[in-house]
Formats: sequence, structure tokens, C-alpha cells
Amino acid sequence: MALIAMLPCQVLAAEQTLLRDMIGQMLLVGFRGTAVDRDSAIMRDIREHNLGGVILFDRDVQLKSPERNIQSPEQVRALTASLQASARIPLFIAVDQEGGKVRRFREERGFASGPSAKAMGQGSPDQTRLEGERTGKLLADLGVNLNFAPVADVDVNPDSPAIGRLERSFSADPDLVALHARAFCQGLLSQGVLPCLKHFPGHGSASTDSHLGLTDISKTWTPAELRPYELLIPLQASPLIMAGHLFLRRFDDVYPSTLSKAMLTGLLRQRLGFEGVIVSDDMQMRAIADHYGQAEAILLAVEAGVDMLVFGNNLDFDPEIVPGAIDILAGAVESGRISPERIAASYRRIQAAKEHLYTRLALGPKVQP
Repeated sequence: MALIAMLPCQVLAAEQTLLRDMIGQMLLVGFRGTAVDRDSAIMRDIREHNLGGVILFDRDVQLKSPERNIQSPEQVRALTASLQASARIPLFIAVDQEGGKVRRFREERGFASGPSAKAMGQGSPDQTRLEGERTGKLLADLGVNLNFAPVADVDVNPDSPAIGRLERSFSADPDLVALHARAFCQGLLSQGVLPCLKHFPGHGSASTDSHLGLTDISKTWTPAELRPYELLIPLQASPLIMAGHLFLRRFDDVYPSTLSKAMLTGLLRQRLGFEGVIVSDDMQMRAIADHYGQAEAILLAVEAGVDMLVFGNNLDFDPEIVPGAIDILAGAVESGRISPERIAASYRRIQAAKEHLYTRLALGPKVQP
């Protein structure tokens, strides 16, 4: 009788473990260190919390240090191998390697250089595909399998501090943006590296930088900035799309895109038909961190449709962000605010994207676009 009485509790415990494991896959975080040991927080998160992914940086913003995760090619290979060795499910190991001014692997540390998106956009899509292949080869050799690139923003405002001024957009012509973004994606995929289009629904007209604070594009954004996504989604150009922390009041006058169900579920999923992984921009950027409590921002993002939450741990550093975020989401499921099916849907989409990586890690073939 005692055993029978315990069975429901055992079932509940197993369900809770499964739920927390699925939530762990929804998190992608940054960490400090050019090497990791078994007792580090990031290794604990990989082993015990089934962490979905990590992101590498070349400098530590909070500490104002030029040292973070990257010293040399040999060191990065050793670091990524150590991280993957502890993972039950292969990690996304991500980086921002767009080319030009936005790249984490730089020449002074022994890595090959690459042109900016603006420079690529002035050439042919075939040349851009070759640059994507070169970038993919570089990343794959280092053990990096997810590139938060290419930028699909349209160069509406050449003086935009986050896009135009940094030459991160391929063109002011949305059709050319789509052509070059697709080509760069194809190049990455040919080397077994996943691309991620960004920053939905379009950051190119913004006059402010969401790293630093509220970015309202309501008066500058036009539907032309959506056109690259309208062209690329039916072609299944990228299995991931990153949502920007951008207010666009014609769709949502309360929440920025990352926290907006109207934007992510209504526009991106239902109207544009995107079935892949929706990734948040860094949840510690000031546009979110200064206006929403962390717990509420996490819940709003998942309710809106975000599948994978990014915490760069660079603008701020919190070694307990993974267990903390899991507690927040698991608590929301327990209270009924978020359904178990909502968590399972994100988990399925993440695993579908990772199938590329299972094949590559197990068998070694290149993934063809």
C-alpha cells in the first residue's frame, strides 16, 4: 500500500524533471573564462540543468576587459570541446560573427578577417555565399555551430548607431538584403553552421541602440523592412530568427517585439508562416532590463512566442541565471500561467534545429543547404 501511495508522487517528480530539462534547452547564456573546469557554474548548468546553448564573446563589457572567452584558435577549440563533452544534448555554441566591425574572432588573435555586410552587399550574391562558406568553415573548425548572422535589417538610416553606422546591413534595397542574406545563410549551412536572421521586424531605421535603452521605431519603420522576412521565410533560408527589442506601435503599443505576442505569434508565426526557432535578443540589454523585471520579462517573452532566451551575461553578470530562469518558468507552469504544451512546443522546435548538429557531431558530413 505504501508503494502504491508513492507512485503518483514519483510520476509528479518525473514530470517536473522532464519539464525542467525542456526549459533548460530554452536558455542560451554567456559565461566568463577562456577555459572551464568541472566546478564552474556553466559546466554545472550544462550537466545538471540541460542547458541549450552558450555564447562566446571576445571582451567583457561589464568588467571593461579585453579578455572574456577568446584568446586563440587552439584555446577556443579546447574550450568548445570541453563544453560539448558535458552536454546530454549537443549544445548550440553561438557567436556574433557577421563580418566587418561585428565579429568576435579577430585577426589580432589569429583568426581570418571578413568584410562587412555593407561591403558584401556591393558585390554579387555568389561572392556573399563564398564569404558565408569561409565564415562557416572558420566557425566549424573552432567548434562553433550557431552564428547570430546574417543581419536582415534594411539600411534605411545610414546613421543608425546599431546598424547603418556599423555597416551591418547589406543594402537599402530590401530585395538585395534578402538575396545576400540567403546567400550568406547558404554558405554557413554548407559548413554545418546554423545561421540566425536578425533583428525582426527590422532595426535599420532606428535612431537609437537597444543595447542602451528604449528603441521605438514606430515613426521610422515601414513595411519594406519586413520584406526580407517575407521573401526568406518561404524559402526556409534560416532555421532561427532573432527578435529585436523594438517598439512598433502599429502592431503592439504596450510591448517591444521580443515580449509581444502580436508580433511574434501573430505576425511572425501566423502571418509570415515561420515554423523555426524564435530567439530573443539579449534579455539583459537596457531596452528590456531597465523597463521590466527579469522574471516578468522572461514570462512575457515565452508567452509572446520566444523559444530560446539569450542572456549574454556580459552587460550584467549573473552566474545563477540558468537555475533562476528555470525556476521562474517552471513556477509559471505549476501556477497555470504557462501551459506544459507551450514549453514542449519550444523544445520540439529547438531539437528540430539541432538535428543538423546531431548528424554533424555523430557522422561528420557537411550539411547541404
